[in-house]
Amino acid sequence: MAMQLVQINMKALDESALGRFWAEALGWGVSSEGPGVINLEPVGFVWPDPVAVCVDIVASPEPKTVKNRVHLDLATDSAAHQAELVARLTDLGATPAHVGQGDVPWTVLADPEGNEFCVLEPREIYRGIGPIAAVVVDCADPRAMARFWGEAVDWTLHEVTDDHAVLRSPKGVGPYLEFLRTPEAKVVWNRVHLDLAPYPGDDRAAELARLRALGATDISLGQIDVPWTILADPEGNEFCVLGRG
Repeated sequence: MAMQLVQINMKALDESALGRFWAEALGWGVSSEGPGVINLEPVGFVWPDPVAVCVDIVASPEPKTVKNRVHLDLATDSAAHQAELVARLTDLGATPAHVGQGDVPWTVLADPEGNEFCVLEPREIYRGIGPIAAVVVDCADPRAMARFWGEAVDWTLHEVTDDHAVLRSPKGVGPYLEFLRTPEAKVVWNRVHLDLAPYPGDDRAAELARLRALGATDISLGQIDVPWTILADPEGNEFCVLGRG
C-alpha cells in the first residue's frame, strides 16, 4: 500500500497572478477546479503518472511571515541555461532572496509573493528531469523524515545522511523529494505543503490508518466539511490526503 504524491499546494494572496508566474516559470498549462484554485501541470499530463508532481496555487488571506519550510529547486542543463532562466524569472517578477546560503553555485530567488526557490546549476542527476528538480523540505532529522515519507509514498531512498535525505519514485522518473537538515524550528503552519491521494481503487480509510500508524497525526486548521483530510508528519509539517471518505 502507498499514497501518490499528487502536488505541491502553495497558498497565495493573489492566486491568479502567482499562478501565471509559476506557469511561465515551469512552462506548464493552467486550469482551475473552482474559485480560488489554480492548477498547474505539464500539457498532456494524466494523473497518476509520477513523471511530474503538479502545483496547486490556492487563495489564502494570511500573508507569508517566515521562510517557507518547503520549496522547489528548478533544474538547468548548462551554465547558460541557468543564467537565462534566472534572467527570465526576474523579468517575470522574481527577486533575489537571502536565506544564509553564502557563496553557492545555485541562485536563490523569491517569487512575487516571497516564496523562496532555487535555480540550480547544471547537475547530471537532474538532467532531463523536467523543470522541477526536487521538492525540498527543511527538517530536524532527515533520517526520520525519510523513513516516514518513504513509507507514506513508497519512494526509493537514494541517499541518506545526518544532514540530508533523497527519495524518488521507484519508476525512476519525476522530481526528487529531499529533506535538508536546518537549525530553524517550525513556528507557523506551512504555506507550501504536499498533497497526497490514494491510487485509483485503493481504500482511502485504510491508507489514512496506515499513515497514522507510521506517525502522522490529525490536525485542525479550521477546516469544515472539506473533501480532504489534514494530517501532520512526525515533525509537524501539514499535508493533505485528497478525496472524501
